[in-house]
Amino acid sequence: MLAQHKIFTATDVMPLLRDRGIDLSASQVHRLVSGTPERLSLQVLSAFCDILGCTPAELITTSAQNAGVRKTATGDLPAPPTGGRFRPRPALILPDE
Repeated sequence: MLAQHKIFTATDVMPLLRDRGIDLSASQVHRLVSGTPERLSLQVLSAFCDILGCTPAELITTSAQNAGVRKTATGDLPAPPTGGRFRPRPALILPDE
């Protein structure tokens, strides 16, 4: 999509981002334009949408994977949600005697 707007390098993108209040290093911009970033702030996403005249849906593809089944002593159960069921107990503070 960048090439359609005659943007071929990270250095072409940097001033366009700066004009929109996004100040990233050359290596950060290179990682954004050369591959799929692991995370992206909404401000940067908004700036790219403005630069390219598109919507986030045109820039982002989504995919979801089912949670795996793991073997336990009680049989095959789905993996527990993040955090699990174990929680720390609140401390009981007793006065000095």
